[in-house]
Amino acid sequence: MDELSFEPDDSLYRNRDSLSEEYTPAEIVGRDSELQKYHSALQPVINGESPDNIFLYGKTGVGKTAATNFLLKQLQEDTERFDIELTVIDVNCEGLSSSYQVAINLVNKLRSPENQLSKTGHPQYEVYEYLWEAIDELGGTVLIVLDEVDNIGEDDSILYQIPRARSNGNVTNARLGIIGISNDLAFRENLSPKVRSSLCDRNISFPPYDAGELEAVLQQRADVAFHDGALDDEVIPLCAAYGAQDAGDARKALDLLRGAGDFARAEEADVVTGDHVRRSREEIEREEVMDGIADLADHQQLTVYALATLEAEGNTPARSQLVYQRYETLCDSAVKDARTSRRVRDFLADLESLSITTSGRQNTGAEGGQYREHQLQHDLPTVLSAMSELIRRVGVHHSIEDAIEDSNQVIV
Repeated sequence: MDELSFEPDDSLYRNRDSLSEEYTPAEIVGRDSELQKYHSALQPVINGESPDNIFLYGKTGVGKTAATNFLLKQLQEDTERFDIELTVIDVNCEGLSSSYQVAINLVNKLRSPENQLSKTGHPQYEVYEYLWEAIDELGGTVLIVLDEVDNIGEDDSILYQIPRARSNGNVTNARLGIIGISNDLAFRENLSPKVRSSLCDRNISFPPYDAGELEAVLQQRADVAFHDGALDDEVIPLCAAYGAQDAGDARKALDLLRGAGDFARAEEADVVTGDHVRRSREEIEREEVMDGIADLADHQQLTVYALATLEAEGNTPARSQLVYQRYETLCDSAVKDARTSRRVRDFLADLESLSITTSGRQNTGAEGGQYREHQLQHDLPTVLSAMSELIRRVGVHHSIEDAIEDSNQVIV
């Protein structure tokens, strides 16, 4: 093998990082109405008044976090200009399932590294006392941003405690406000009545981007990310069209554009083309399928495994009964009690809704009756790779030995 070395390559990219989720553009495009409402909700801060509680709703990738970063950066610059004290505390609630855990994280955001609270072992009232003490030391206006706040579920007491902290006498030197960001459009309706009553919040809904809005977002980023002339004319419209199909998700559209650029750079191409976009989309879909299969419960994976072995034998599309018989065999190998045939049919319906398999109803008339047939929606090596952990535990079925060898997978 020739010696592998690394050299800078800026033939296509000018600033690849501008296509990442963390990048905040100089302006937000495609969200004029939402930004106006958001700006109005933040206006009390610059007036030296108590801030409103603000909740943003919308699916992933529709600009909620980008709009928040953009406006809060501007707000912080303007509060410095007008000599107004403002502190912004950010907590991403992914992986936090309770108000207790959120409060611990908030306290630790405000404490020095050597004075952190342990994640457990403190009474909840004590954690809140630590939080009020730290906030009062800050003084001024304190905005608490809770991204993916819907993760806390029914344990929503922190959304009651923070808005009432000043009126309850827990905080005297600071004005508090919450900015909640949620992917769950029904999150507010699921809050307890006393929480909804205490919030007195401003709600801003972010709808999915349409293809035209996505094109504007992508063009704005591409102007920063790529050198002039690096993109073929069809690249931006094609990425926007795919993004619109993916529920108007700008993050996916940007990932698609970055993936296309990476394919082109790996080939040492002079221009990113529509073919690079299509290959990038195939790669992203493959990764999503692998993640989706890997996240399935064991018996759902065993159902996929059963269908995969039948496909390896050339026996797909396969009737539900045949899939169930092979599933039972694999359950024996896994030393697991098989679920009922009806439950496995439910699994097959779920797998179809997740775009892992496809199913079709067959009608052979009075003699054969009606039945469903199933097959994998993706290539066999990809599916087997996603289930590698299960296959290690259950064992390699003889039908897939060649497929594993052909795909260079190692199952031990």
